[in-house]
Amino acid sequence: MTTVIAPEARIRPASNKGRWIEHWDPEDETFWNDGGRQIARRNLIFSIFAEQIGFSVWVIWSVSAALLSKQGFTFTPAQLFWLVAVPNLVGSLLRLPYTFAVPKFGGRNWTVISALMLLIPTGLFAFFVQRPETPFWVFLVISATAGFGGGNFSSSMTNINTFFPASQKGAALGLNAAGGNAGVAVIQFGLPILVGAGGAFGLVAASGVVHLQYAGYVFLGLALVSAILAFKFMDNLHAAFAKPRDQLAVVRYGDTWIMGLLYIGTFGSFIGYSSAMPLLIKLNFFRQIVPEAHSIGINFAFYAFLGAGVGSLTRPLGGWLADRFGGARVTLASFGVMILGTIAVITTLSRLNPLPATTEAMIAQAKADPTAFEYPAKVVELVNHNSAAFPWFLMAFLLVFAATGAANGSAYKMIPAIWKAKGRPGTEASAALGVIGAAGALGGFLIPIAFNTPWVSDPIGATKAAFWLFTGFYLLCAAVTYAVFLSKRSKFAGHCV
Repeated sequence: MTTVIAPEARIRPASNKGRWIEHWDPEDETFWNDGGRQIARRNLIFSIFAEQIGFSVWVIWSVSAALLSKQGFTFTPAQLFWLVAVPNLVGSLLRLPYTFAVPKFGGRNWTVISALMLLIPTGLFAFFVQRPETPFWVFLVISATAGFGGGNFSSSMTNINTFFPASQKGAALGLNAAGGNAGVAVIQFGLPILVGAGGAFGLVAASGVVHLQYAGYVFLGLALVSAILAFKFMDNLHAAFAKPRDQLAVVRYGDTWIMGLLYIGTFGSFIGYSSAMPLLIKLNFFRQIVPEAHSIGINFAFYAFLGAGVGSLTRPLGGWLADRFGGARVTLASFGVMILGTIAVITTLSRLNPLPATTEAMIAQAKADPTAFEYPAKVVELVNHNSAAFPWFLMAFLLVFAATGAANGSAYKMIPAIWKAKGRPGTEASAALGVIGAAGALGGFLIPIAFNTPWVSDPIGATKAAFWLFTGFYLLCAAVTYAVFLSKRSKFAGHCV
């Protein structure tokens, strides 16, 4: 094993063939300028790629669930929402052990392992989406394995946090996380095109036949590429080593759970909305009786990727703004925008009319002669009415996405800043990133479930009720952010948190 000692001996990445770096001190300016920056950036680049593939696999069901009917499956809307929610639950639970895996096995080594684990959900996906006779519980288990990709976030962020000096953590963590967040947009944009469902605002026409298994094959291959690149180009840091018992000390701090609450509101909102958006569009703005018949309304495949794309772009912006103005200020402002955005979404939803349920007679008629089938005039009128309001719904929703992205970056910048203000070890800050990330990802499970509220009879009513609940939660998060970090009585007064 070759060691790298700097700044005295100078860091030469090419000489580090064992991929273990013994000495790492990014706060030392000489060390940083004498090769440390180049190593950190190289690890960041391949971490971003690995995390993007992980996120894509994590949310592969967010868009696939809305396309299952085109491949012969007859799952109910409630079952589809469970398919998009369960990976988020599993991903949130895995984030804690994934966090502890980095100091145990090394950041580079765990990136390789976690990438190879993605072969399980992608392989199962490719096999079973070709079999419409598969029972729902099997799909529920398969969707749960997609949660492996969600765990990658915490290990990746824990790893990259150690590489960069405090002054650049916000931007570095923001870029790393944005790479993962972009994976959501990539899968939601690319999967419909790849499988033949069309997309790209309608510029790519549907082929008429959907092959969901193609997505499984492609991302299985990309997971392998990710593992190979991480093995060849990334590094392990001995400076990041810590015992799990020492890392678990962060769960005793109130700051950990306060930030966990805020991160449910920021990242939980981003991943929850991203997962639910395709189904929300399909249920409220679109109708297609059977796959062979023509559709009316808004095709979710044309627009569903925009939310995740906007949130991914604003995440590094939030980290950069936090480096300049303080994470708490940017987070508070972002919650304010999220409140305005959810109220705008509710206002738009109030203009929609519930679409009538599809009857057995309509399905039978459509199946008998799909090319000649015509939707009842009342259904066409209601779908057209809702479609006219879709641009307003989309703009309001994108405003919420933009704010969640910025808040993700600024909130993550707050964590190492809090630990620095308290004089706690840097390894604890990395552990806190993982624990708080695990808590935040629970929002990705709760939001799709909230949109499927069983005691509300129609999708529009359930969606409005959910957004009122989210608005109240954002008000709580804004109040907590101000009281704990920005008020004159705050224990962090005088610190740039």
